[in-house]
Amino acid sequence: MKILVINAGSSSLKYQLMDSASHDVLAKGLCERIGIDGRLTHKVPSKDLKKEFEIPMPTHSEAIASVLDALVSPEHGVIKDVKEIDAVGHRVVHGGEKFAASALITDDVMKALEECIPLAPLHNPANITGIQACQKVMPGVPMVAVFDTAFHQTMPEKAYLYALPYEYYEKDKVRRYGFHGTSHRYVTARAAAMLGKKAEDVKIITCHLGNGSSVAAVDGGKSVDTSMGFTPLAGLPMGTRSGDLDAGILEYLMTKYGMDIKEMLNILNKKSGVLGISGVSSDFRDLEDAAKGGNHRAELALESFQYNVKKLIGAYAAAMGGVDAIVFTAGVGENDAATRMAVASGLEFMGVKMDAEANNTRGKETVISAADSKVKVLLIPTDEELMIATDTAEIVGKH
Repeated sequence: MKILVINAGSSSLKYQLMDSASHDVLAKGLCERIGIDGRLTHKVPSKDLKKEFEIPMPTHSEAIASVLDALVSPEHGVIKDVKEIDAVGHRVVHGGEKFAASALITDDVMKALEECIPLAPLHNPANITGIQACQKVMPGVPMVAVFDTAFHQTMPEKAYLYALPYEYYEKDKVRRYGFHGTSHRYVTARAAAMLGKKAEDVKIITCHLGNGSSVAAVDGGKSVDTSMGFTPLAGLPMGTRSGDLDAGILEYLMTKYGMDIKEMLNILNKKSGVLGISGVSSDFRDLEDAAKGGNHRAELALESFQYNVKKLIGAYAAAMGGVDAIVFTAGVGENDAATRMAVASGLEFMGVKMDAEANNTRGKETVISAADSKVKVLLIPTDEELMIATDTAEIVGKH
């Protein structure tokens, strides 16, 4: 089955055309500056081909149309006709409590997605726009929504409830939802396979570390806790996001500097995290270069991040009553050997023993712990697009 995977942002749209049986990526690319002018970057991995086009994209509909044109182009296309696309899989950030699994998109599902907009005002409208644009340009093609939040719907009440008046959960659905679920689910399955066990038989801590970061406790293949919360702002300090903090800080700073909540949230989302501590960058590579050059705040930002990841690993091992494997994934997790080593060092009391030579690698699925480590430490590149394509093929195949 040929599946078009779509990840729509407010002014961008990532895509991959995949063969769900062979897992081959036939083509992939990015539409940028939608609503401004429009730029398409189109790649064909098998031919090592990359093309860039300036194309007017006033809306997502034009962006999708330009993607389809690129896919069927005689010069750089990979299919002869759009009809070769069997289905479309859409990444959707928030499914609330309504979706514990991926779903075939129907009118009822679209209505439910719109009801989730207050929970993800920055992301869900863009995801909905992407779906509607595809429906307009590709009428009759089956489409599936794959939710970032779905994997974490197995968390028990004690893990997802906040200690607020219970009515805010009952009436307003204020609770921990968790995100990056598609990534956590993918690496959990791969980790179990690498351990030669069924996912139901292992306790795994998955560390999705990138510009946005989250850690999940996965017991028997099910998420039982995760660091992101009601929004993706919670948990670890990230590239530009603060992560967990004392809510009283908001009132203190807003009162002192005369800020409204919009300004405060902009600071917490865009100016905090490792960028806020370092004053240098939100990119961990820049921070490492600056730290090597003697920049104390850059070093402090890295240490703070690593310390918080380590704390969560300890907490989740306690929550599950043990751990069989720790997984590092996403941009920083896959490529930053120094961060992995710093996080795993000092966890010997839990049975973690690293292999410095094995850890000195990037973006390759491998074991990075020592042979005699009781807890296996794994590097697993994530593949959310493959997960979306697989779910889409499975759901469409049943209907």
